[in-house]
Amino acid sequence: MKLTACRLLLPLFVFGMAALPSLAELPPDLFPVAGIEDRIEFWEKVFTQYGSDDLIIHDAQRVDLIYDVVSESDRRSGVRRVEGLLNEVRSGISSPGTLSRDARVLYDRIQADGVRMTAGDIAVLRGRIHVQRGIRERFEAGIVRSGRYREYFEEVFEEEGVPTVISMLPLIESSYENAARSFAGAVGIWQFMPATGRQFMNVSRRRDDRTNPAIATRAAARLLRSNYQRLQSWPLAISAYNHGTAGMARARAAHGSDMATIIRNYNSRSYGYASKNFYASYVGAVNVYENYEVYFGPLALDEPQDFTTPALRVAGSSTIAPGGGPTYRVRGGDTLSEIAEDFGIGIGQLMSINRLPTDRIFAGETLLVGLTGESGEAGEYQVRRGDTLSQIAESFGMPLRELMALNGLRGSRIYVGQLLMVQ
Repeated sequence: MKLTACRLLLPLFVFGMAALPSLAELPPDLFPVAGIEDRIEFWEKVFTQYGSDDLIIHDAQRVDLIYDVVSESDRRSGVRRVEGLLNEVRSGISSPGTLSRDARVLYDRIQADGVRMTAGDIAVLRGRIHVQRGIRERFEAGIVRSGRYREYFEEVFEEEGVPTVISMLPLIESSYENAARSFAGAVGIWQFMPATGRQFMNVSRRRDDRTNPAIATRAAARLLRSNYQRLQSWPLAISAYNHGTAGMARARAAHGSDMATIIRNYNSRSYGYASKNFYASYVGAVNVYENYEVYFGPLALDEPQDFTTPALRVAGSSTIAPGGGPTYRVRGGDTLSEIAEDFGIGIGQLMSINRLPTDRIFAGETLLVGLTGESGEAGEYQVRRGDTLSQIAESFGMPLRELMALNGLRGSRIYVGQLLMVQ
């Protein structure tokens, strides 16, 4: 399908709309936006003006430089057409009066965006064409789902000493969809990757706390707090949620803490489009959320989920033990069987890892409620009915041969109740 000149001109009208002012809830001293305002505005429009069948053809670095908006069926032809127009602009850079109408529209748009009008600069743009899908429907659904979680998430973040507004990060991570799974292996509302998740909760074949909103939310708050303690900047701490703390530490060491400077100058193979836009898209998401009626009209948000059940209460009370594995402080009325059930482990295993001779417990004592091997430290696992040595090795991410050597096993035979050393 051949695109018309009118179709190409559409973004000039749409993207001329003024963005809403930044929220008072995002104080500029903690969440500065200087130098990335255009990037934030772009994401606000991705969230509100374009749906799942709208593909925005734009520049990957100057994200607000929009060339066209096409449907999925016109993706290839749309990109080819933009490439052809950029080639025409490059060839006629010194005589814009000779350009075709569509090429002249593009020429003027590029010039207005502050690009140096040289053949070399246009060639750079030609190599940076990017396609971004609109997510209006998904974002609206996320706002509705947020009603289940937002109040509780804010409570957790306040308890953990993290600005409560950052608890809205699921807007861009999962749209508050607890069953969300990415192709890369991220799971849950907070989209934890397995390796990162294991630093703060149980993530194994037997149990995956990434799908428990209470446990995962506390883990996310602690991860973000850890990021901030190392990076001393909330924009960098938020960016590190996507790019990793080590990566943002390298960026900070090279270019300081200013996000606009880092985005413009930091070069890393893994610091690509998603990482560069993570903080800006978060700010844009918060702006839209706090003004959602302007964009979506009145919405009936889901009823808040009950986070007072025993399992979630335990999750809220658990901490990460320095030696590995979460702990739980016993409260009056608790029983060992209830705690074991809440954490999804067997009562025999709970007794074993805490060296309990009986199931009697006392209010105030602290119990280890996760396997120390989950954190990478040496620990123990008590064999249960149906276990095989290969399954246990897989659960702890250990080679079978290493597990056998650690336990002095010559064969794969094991028995119920046997204690195995794991890492």
